[in-house]
This record gives sequence, C-alpha cells and structure tokens, in this order.
Amino acid sequence: MTAFDELMAFQRDTSALGQIAGRLGWDQETVMPRGAAPQRAEEMAAIEAVLHARRADPRVAEWLDQAAPQDEVGKAQLREIRRAYDRAVKVPADLATAIARITSAAQGTWAQARADEDVSAFLPVLEEVVSLKRQEGEALAQGGDVYDAMVEDYEPYTTGAQIAAIFDEMRPRLVALRAAVLDRPEPAALSGSFDELIQMQLAQKLAITFGYDLNNGRVDKAVHPFSSGSGLDVRITTRTSETDPFNCFYSTIHEVGHAAYEQGIDRDYLLTPLGRGVSMGVHESQSRIYENQLGRSRAFTGWLFDQMKDAFGDFGIADADAFYATVNRVHNGYIRTEADEVQYNLHIMLRFDLERALMAGDLQVNELEAAWNDRFKADFGYAVDKPSNGCLQDVHWSVGLFGYFPTYSLGNVYAGCLYQALRAAVPGLDDQLADGDTSGATAWLREHVQQHGGLYAPREIIRRASGIEPGPEPLLGYLEQKFSAIYGL
Repeated sequence: MTAFDELMAFQRDTSALGQIAGRLGWDQETVMPRGAAPQRAEEMAAIEAVLHARRADPRVAEWLDQAAPQDEVGKAQLREIRRAYDRAVKVPADLATAIARITSAAQGTWAQARADEDVSAFLPVLEEVVSLKRQEGEALAQGGDVYDAMVEDYEPYTTGAQIAAIFDEMRPRLVALRAAVLDRPEPAALSGSFDELIQMQLAQKLAITFGYDLNNGRVDKAVHPFSSGSGLDVRITTRTSETDPFNCFYSTIHEVGHAAYEQGIDRDYLLTPLGRGVSMGVHESQSRIYENQLGRSRAFTGWLFDQMKDAFGDFGIADADAFYATVNRVHNGYIRTEADEVQYNLHIMLRFDLERALMAGDLQVNELEAAWNDRFKADFGYAVDKPSNGCLQDVHWSVGLFGYFPTYSLGNVYAGCLYQALRAAVPGLDDQLADGDTSGATAWLREHVQQHGGLYAPREIIRRASGIEPGPEPLLGYLEQKFSAIYGL
C-alpha cells in the first residue's frame, strides 16, 4: 500500500468511529432513558478519547508528508485530513475528553432546566462548558481570535469579522422590511387542534416528497429537531404540537434538507473527509432552501393545503391563497426555529453577538440571561416572558457548539444565491411544486451542491453552483419581493 492508501484506510476507521459517536448522540436525544445520562457522559468521553488519539496520531503527519495524490479528489482528501490533523494536535487529549464528558452531561441538565424554567439550574454546568471551550479556542487560536477558531469547526475559512460584516449589511433592510410588514394587517393564524399522530404521518409523507430515502433513514421525535449521520445511515427528528402542525411539517422539511445533502453525496466518498457536508453554512443552505424557498412557496403551499384538508378536514383556512399567507405570516414570537423568514436572521444575530462576547470574555455566564433579555427587548420591542422562550430555548451552547449559530444565516445567504440560479435552470419549477413534485429542484441541488460533499471549500461550492460570488443581495431581494406581495407593500 502507498502512504496515501494507508492514510485513507486509517481515516475510514476513524470516520466509522465518529459515526458511532454520532449514533450515541442520536440515541441520547430520542430514546435513551433519562437515568442513563451519567453513564452516557462517560461513554461519550471514552469514544472521544479514542477519536482524538487517532486524529492526532503522529503517523497521520508522516503519511501526509509521503502521500502523493493522483487527482483533484485525492488532493481534497489530503487538504481536509491535514486541516483536521492540524487542529487536533493543538488540543490536549484530556481537554477533548473533558469537553465530551461535560457537554453530554450538560445536555440533560439543559433539557431539565428548560422544562422547569430554571436558568439557575443550568448556569453552573454552562460555566464549565464555556470555560473548557475557551481553553480549546485558545489552544486552536494560538494567540489569534478565539471565536474565529470556534467558527472554523463549522464554517472553514471564515472569520467572525467577515460574518459581522455580512450581518451589518443585512440588518437595516431586514429591520425596515419587518417594520413595513408589521404595520399591515396580519393574516389569520391556524387555530384548533391537530392530531399529533396524523401530523407525524403527514410529516413522513413530506419527507418522502422532498426526496428523503427511508431505506437509509428514519423519522423520530425529539425536543429539538436535528439530523444525524451521513452516508448509508442518515436520521432525522421532528417535534409535534397539537395546536401548531406547521412546527412539525417545516421542521421535518428543514431536517430533510440536511439529510438529503448527506444522502446525496457521492458514495465513493463514504467514510472519508469528503463524505460529509463541507460546512454547516452549506448544510443550512440546503435545509433552508428546502424549508423556505421551496416549502413555503405559493406553488408548494397550494399542494400542502390540499394535503392538510385531506388529513384534518376543514381547519378554518378558506383557500390556498389564504393558506399561503398563513404559512408565511410575520408575527411576534420568541422561538428561533418558529420564526418567519423576515425575522429569523435577527434571532441569529442576537446569538452571534452574545456567544462571540462569551468566547472573548466580555460577557460572563452569570450575565447571560440579563444580556439576552435586554438585547431581545431592544431588537424585537417586547420582553422575554420565560427562560424557555429566552436563553434556554436552544440546545447548542449546552453541547458546546460555539461558532455554530452564524452558519444558520450564512446558510440563508447561500440559499438565496442558489435559489436565484435554480429558478433560471428549472423554468417549470412552480408547476412542478404545485403538483407536490420537488424532483426538479432537488435533482438540481444534488447535482450542483450535494454530490460534491467536501470536495470544494464552502464559498467555492456556492460560487460554482450559483455562478456568483456569495453575498446577501439575492436573499434580501427575494424576501423583499415575496413579503411585499403578500402584505401589499
């Protein structure tokens, strides 16, 4: 075997172990008994110790020095292995293990604190998570910006300053659009009761409609919807509310976007660094374009309206046009995952600024709730009513995902670029969506984005697919046009 072959064989075993760790995480979020949390924390710590040792194995450096890739794919494999190795060797093994242990335990503490509306029960463990993640960031940054080092895990080759510049460009137009929309009469909201078993049945139908392969996946319920796994085992979760079926349906479509990305990657890349989505921003571009530009379009909501009438009978919305307005209703709310397209990115900007301050040490954990509440009141104009609608609503910080939040809005920006190109490439798109046929759109996304996995850098894959330099203008134009039409601006 050549050095390249030996390196790739080693990498496949490491990736397989990583998949096992991910499956433990899926189990913890879905079916694990609550009392198993302390043991699961030890299990996660043990497998992280093995993974870290492999990622930082000195043989990897030797193989990298000796390997001679023959093509573009081989060069990309080495690029990603080298990037992961360079990061792994900077983080002490005991620190990586400690982070895995505390974040597994913190997840359960967060869930209970959220259920009890008790921020004080969560803050001590969050303090530990933040402290350990700062140490990790400092080790990775080696004198540079700690938050930049965190972002690198989720959106390679991007800095906090670059993200802040994009957000500064977006904010004025989003705020102006929100003000104009909220000054107009609000469309009717859904009311009544919607059987949760029927919701799950329709959610499964929606998953299939958007191309999710259930031979290599499954749909379960969780407190916080997510997608897990890659390659031949890609699982999603959703959640139900008796009074809000949209939460279930659009969470499902969103997570299918993530899962379709993983299922669509070239199988030749299975269990290699290229066999997963290249970044969370590109990942979010898929989930957001599935959920919003496709799933909330006038064409597709017309089909969904008929599906809901068949499933639930008359549910109080007069016709497909009224249903479209209801689906896209802009309204006050606290929850990021339930936010409309106009306000969603403002929720992300709040979290981005707070977590950046936490990593810089400018904001202390015991100040987080007050800082969140003050910022929310300033940005949205009304006060947070309870912690589960405030700083306890998201799981991300409990599991150490600092640097993750801004990728949601980067994903929206990327989705805007992709949708512009998609509409030009698939001229019959609306007619297809009106029939509940997403195949034209999903096939285009699979060809131009998903199949490539990690072959190209994040901005490069969006540039190749859309034909333009990634930026917020297509997204902002789409939002202004769509909501001006709905609200008669």
